[in-house]
Amino acid sequence: MEKNVKAPEKPPYGIIAVLLVGAFIAFLNNTLLNIALPTIMADLKVEATTVQWLTTGFMLVSGVMIPLSAYLIQKYSVRRLFIIAMGLFTAGTILAGAAHVFPLLLAGRMIQASGTAIMMPLLMNVMLISFPIEKRGTAMGVFGLVLMFAPAIGPTLSGWIIEHYDWRMLFHFVTPIAAIVLLLGSILLKDKKEKVSMRLDVISLTLSSIGFGGLLYGFSSAGSKGWDSPNVYVTLTIGTVSLVTFILRQLRQEKPMLNFRIYQYPMFALSSVISMIVTMAMFSGMLLLPIYVQTIRGISPIDAGLLLLPGAIVMAVMSPVTGRLFDKFGGRLLAIIGLAITLITSYYFSQLSLETTYTQLVILYTIRMLGMSMVNMPVSTNGLNQLPVKYYPHGTAMNNTMQQVSGAIGTALLVTVMSTRAKSYGTELAADAFKQAAAAGKAVTPAAKAEMEQQIAMQAMLHGINDAFFVTVILTAIALVLAFFIKRATQAEDTIGKKVPAKKHSQKLANN
Repeated sequence: MEKNVKAPEKPPYGIIAVLLVGAFIAFLNNTLLNIALPTIMADLKVEATTVQWLTTGFMLVSGVMIPLSAYLIQKYSVRRLFIIAMGLFTAGTILAGAAHVFPLLLAGRMIQASGTAIMMPLLMNVMLISFPIEKRGTAMGVFGLVLMFAPAIGPTLSGWIIEHYDWRMLFHFVTPIAAIVLLLGSILLKDKKEKVSMRLDVISLTLSSIGFGGLLYGFSSAGSKGWDSPNVYVTLTIGTVSLVTFILRQLRQEKPMLNFRIYQYPMFALSSVISMIVTMAMFSGMLLLPIYVQTIRGISPIDAGLLLLPGAIVMAVMSPVTGRLFDKFGGRLLAIIGLAITLITSYYFSQLSLETTYTQLVILYTIRMLGMSMVNMPVSTNGLNQLPVKYYPHGTAMNNTMQQVSGAIGTALLVTVMSTRAKSYGTELAADAFKQAAAAGKAVTPAAKAEMEQQIAMQAMLHGINDAFFVTVILTAIALVLAFFIKRATQAEDTIGKKVPAKKHSQKLANN
């Protein structure tokens, strides 16, 4: 029965437009705060380890809320969920903009995250059920424009606002737009949903919250605290045990909160792995490049943000184009070409030096974003296309959850590689420098020693960044090999229910 469900003849463009604007504002907010963190530290008198919770806390809430979104999408109407999501986001934005102490700012940020975590799976699910498979690539390309362009322009916009206004203007700027979108959504969205008798499994919710939250916190903390910190390995252990228990519980339930059986569909499973690797590779550019240009090269925050802007524009322009190409050629060709471009540019980023010019960085990053734009949405859409309609909410929730987890893992992995390799290189370079000075019979003055240590620290950090980029080369190479196994997906039958006797299965579908 489920395989015969068709997309409506005329997609609900009004609903999609409202959702897209709401999602754009929510996604834009994700990266607006990054360049403002030093200013917030100085204004609210907090340390770097504390201010990082504005990012880590956002990821934690998203990791906890996204698995719940599959249940919410199935139980409630689009209108109701949109109002809840935008209402939470708007309330959090107002609270953060009024904050004069850090705990209030953090609370506002986490409330924002709870709304954003609902918005993304909701929009993706509406896109999937509104367009037939043969037109879905183009539709998801437009969605990709919002998904990629909004957070990409965040650093540039943030740098300009911080340079001219107080950091709170980042929230004051978003508040009226979010309020207008919330008002328009409550007026224009008219969809109704039949009452669905679904009960929230509190035990599953608790296990998923501890599991995903523990993993995200542990991996996010590893970069700064080190893998040998009790805060890291104890949290990771608790998170892993809780997550395994959660998965086993979902596999035993008839109506799971998050259906892990969808990984029985090969194209979805393959797309999920590739998307996770690409997310980790993408974080390398977003994380390591700003450190390189600001810390090592001394480039200003506004110029660091502008460096990323051409890549964001290319990704935004290419997203609808790759959507159309996906409809025509499928995901395999696009993924292979895109990952090959990403692999080559990642290798060049692993060869950075103190002489690498600003123009070279802009061109290299822009080409890298071109490659990634050919991978992200086509691969994800191809995987979702194989799922029966009833599993769309689970597929979108699973993809978004895995992106949060892979983003946290990628960040922790790359920061750890960068810091450990930089420390190792620093020790070696310092030993060599002092040996050469001793061999030459030169006395090292305190001023010369300080200057030498500063130069060594910069060189060591540069080597550490290059090694971290090389890790992304290896990861991208794995994704490229996997891309050769992609096939154009067609909507599958509900193979998850195959073992159920025919009579019982028909009754089960009727109940759904």
